[in-house]
Amino acid sequence: MITRKRLAAGVCALLAALTAGLAFPAGAAAGEPTGQDAPKVDLVLDVSGSMRARDIDGQSRMAAAKQAFNEVLDATPEEVELGIRTLGANYPGDDRKTGCKDTAQLYPVGPLDRTEAKTAVATLSPTGWTPIGPALLKAADDLDGGDGSKRIVLISDGEDTCAPLDPCEVAREIAAKGIGLTIDTLGLVPTAELSRQLSCIAEATGGTYTSVEHQDELTDRVNQLVDRAADPVVTPVPVEGAAACTGAPALKPGLFTDREGFGQQRWYRVDVLPGQELRASVSVAADRAVNPGYGVLLRAVTTHGREIVRGEAAGNGRTDVISAGLRYPEPERDDSDGDKPAAETVCLAVTHSFSPASGVKTTPGLPLELTVDVVDGPSQAGDVASFGLGRGWWLLGALILTGFLAGLLWGWLSRWRVAVWRTN
Repeated sequence: MITRKRLAAGVCALLAALTAGLAFPAGAAAGEPTGQDAPKVDLVLDVSGSMRARDIDGQSRMAAAKQAFNEVLDATPEEVELGIRTLGANYPGDDRKTGCKDTAQLYPVGPLDRTEAKTAVATLSPTGWTPIGPALLKAADDLDGGDGSKRIVLISDGEDTCAPLDPCEVAREIAAKGIGLTIDTLGLVPTAELSRQLSCIAEATGGTYTSVEHQDELTDRVNQLVDRAADPVVTPVPVEGAAACTGAPALKPGLFTDREGFGQQRWYRVDVLPGQELRASVSVAADRAVNPGYGVLLRAVTTHGREIVRGEAAGNGRTDVISAGLRYPEPERDDSDGDKPAAETVCLAVTHSFSPASGVKTTPGLPLELTVDVVDGPSQAGDVASFGLGRGWWLLGALILTGFLAGLLWGWLSRWRVAVWRTN
């Protein structure tokens, strides 16, 4: 029994490794890092009245944020252009219409003067409302222009108070513009509702959400995000897929972006030489409200319509992005004439099952990113497929047979031991 369990575990582990290789193909050398313009970061700080609460290491939330900002300003890389925007910092009254306009650029995005920026931060005092949606719209304008990386870092201790301008919808609108802007969010001593809202904002643009309850956590996280902005940016290449394989655009290895409407299918073509392996993955994002329960399907198909391999994934509404991937090794071929074997054209078909929520616009289509890579095929010793599971099932059969024989042997030994015990 023990032997059979171990053998079964080994088979499961091998299958899991193969599945992981299919689901997460290696990254492609896609697009070129831009790096032509300086990376830009806009720190958006909540300065509403609730920032007076003294629950972060014995000091107020505002004091913790000021201390963190001072340390971040000291550590900001020279190549990063940084700005600071506030929300709820200037209007102390009760008029909601006025309070929801209370967002201002405290320090403009540009080359950093650390002394001037610290002086501006020192003047802040918890004051008014929490207009997160309007502040994000203005922050996107602060970062407009250029092809360097753009990042908003939103720090708030409370939910938006300016509905119906839903900050989550604002983030989706920003993502739909295709300007490559990422929003990261940090919640100071967050409630469940604040965590939900800030997570939604971050996910809409491919950013991250972090819960913060200590001042050093805030400093470290903001420093990480500012440093990340200085990393090289890979820009996807716009491409328009076709409605069928015939006439589909031919893609080289790279990262591509497209939009796919509800109920549509997008087709692309890739040439794969004998002995090479095609690795492809696709991500489809819901940049607007959609019904729960959806999936994405990526298929590799021959030009004659025969499906070669597929990758698929399903979601239940808890995330705004869903991804699938596949791998296809093109077998070696011998050419009797001695000429170089011709490449095989593989058609990639992308289908998703998102459906729009009631009253939501259906155009433009949902954004998708397609990664395509063509690499040398697996060697006989360097890939799981070389052991048989990729090109046949003899190993799996051998493992099953071995387990069966081991089970028989174990049963015979058990019966023999019982017979000896009864005899004695």
